[in-house]
Amino acid sequence: MERTTVALRAQDPISQAGVASQLRARPEVSMTEWGAEDLPPQVTVVVVDAVDEDVLRMLRNIQRTSTSRTVLVTTDIDEQKLVSAAECGVAGVVRRSEATPEHLVHVIGTVARGEGHLPSDLLGRLLQEVGRLQGQVLGPRGLHFTGLAAREVDVLRLVAEGYDTADIATKLAYSERTIKNVLHSVMTRLQLRNRSHAVAYAMRQGLI
Repeated sequence: MERTTVALRAQDPISQAGVASQLRARPEVSMTEWGAEDLPPQVTVVVVDAVDEDVLRMLRNIQRTSTSRTVLVTTDIDEQKLVSAAECGVAGVVRRSEATPEHLVHVIGTVARGEGHLPSDLLGRLLQEVGRLQGQVLGPRGLHFTGLAAREVDVLRLVAEGYDTADIATKLAYSERTIKNVLHSVMTRLQLRNRSHAVAYAMRQGLI
């Protein structure tokens, strides 16, 4: 069995000791110290009561200083805090009331494989929150969660349909220079090699 290396960070020593003892007994995981260079963690489990600014700073620090993926074990979280946690790199969320050793190890394995995990009710609420943010915050500013503005999406969609720069400029009532600038901006910002790569990116994001 391939074991997942796991580091643990908790807000209080009792939680740290309790969760650590549960995980050490599991053959699926191998415990390591946070920041260990000889055995860096694949997954970092963060145990907290609630997601506040201190917790978000901790999550951002993990995201910035480690290649490990993060599982958040928390007593209380709502959809807005969930969005904030996701922005800080959290890939899995487990409620403390549901954090049996078996379930926690299952989520750790899921996250280590590059997948994500959310409680089912949180997933539905997260989708609603994403829709609200798109409609009320990003949409009016011409933005999308993908990081592309509405104009950029329109240009990529027409590129995918085979139109050249002059045709796109005519259809969107922009100058050819503007269309070239839009494409250059997208490819530079997203590190895309050429138009085909940009179209492939837009397709993967479900934009076209």
